[in-house]
Amino acid sequence: MSLIVSKEGWVNGDMKKSRSVGFVVIAAIYVVACVIGVVLFLAFWDLHIFWRILIGDVAATVFVFLAGVVLKNASVYDPYWSVAPLVILTGVTVYFGRMDPGVILLLLAVWFWGVRLTCNWAYTFENLSKQDWRYDHFKMKFPRIFQLVSFCGINMFPTLVVYVCLLPGIAFIQSSAFNVVTVLGFIVCVASATLQFFADLQMHRFRRENTDNSRIIRTGLWKYSRHPNYLGEITMWWGVYIIMLSTTPGLWFLGFGPLINTVMFLVVSIPLADKRNRAIRADFDDYVKETRCLLPLKKTTSGSARHPAV
Repeated sequence: MSLIVSKEGWVNGDMKKSRSVGFVVIAAIYVVACVIGVVLFLAFWDLHIFWRILIGDVAATVFVFLAGVVLKNASVYDPYWSVAPLVILTGVTVYFGRMDPGVILLLLAVWFWGVRLTCNWAYTFENLSKQDWRYDHFKMKFPRIFQLVSFCGINMFPTLVVYVCLLPGIAFIQSSAFNVVTVLGFIVCVASATLQFFADLQMHRFRRENTDNSRIIRTGLWKYSRHPNYLGEITMWWGVYIIMLSTTPGLWFLGFGPLINTVMFLVVSIPLADKRNRAIRADFDDYVKETRCLLPLKKTTSGSARHPAV
């Protein structure tokens, strides 16, 4: 990072506007974060693996947060959501030396989801001079404590949500199985990531063809669901949970991970996105009346009254 930092300690403004430089910087940050996480995981060898992973995960997040502070861009954290699960579950697989059919299915599902989501982030990434609109919103609303909000809400909270979602997968790797339930969970995961793929593809195409930001997409999956990409993210982790149930149903309580993830989207992500859309898109209220929040099913008048949330 020192090669692109100015005498004042910040990345040169012109270089921050370079997309390629941004990719290099973020890749370097994540490599260092990974090394920190692995070193701490190995250092606390006498603790339960859940705690060891948590310690490494939190330490890596702290480093990514500090890098974002230095770069004055909280979006440095954005790829963490999709990159960390790949590193953690693959690392756990190597650590236990497990590579049977069940584990292979789990890894295939998570890598398919993670690579797709990371590629989507890379496609939308512009440069280090711009950050997610939600972070700009928080910065305007809480200017004096933005770094605290960034650390707790933008960085650490998502890390902890992903961590609890990974616990079923970690437990499965330790005592894997291969049966009908395993395959069912795998199908749910792949279907979820595929749903996200087509939802994002349709959104990207719509934005290319419609430069007017006041319009809202009403085609494809978005014709029947206001947040099909969020639906895929929610069901993805329930799929991992189902895979775990195929070998250790006694750990049913680990379902609190995907449950917390579901609540996060329903209580935080979706309301925030809907609030922004309502502020900048004149026809959004009509869209809400005619389109379900998550389930991509045609919304009828009676159905709207019975199921306003989904």
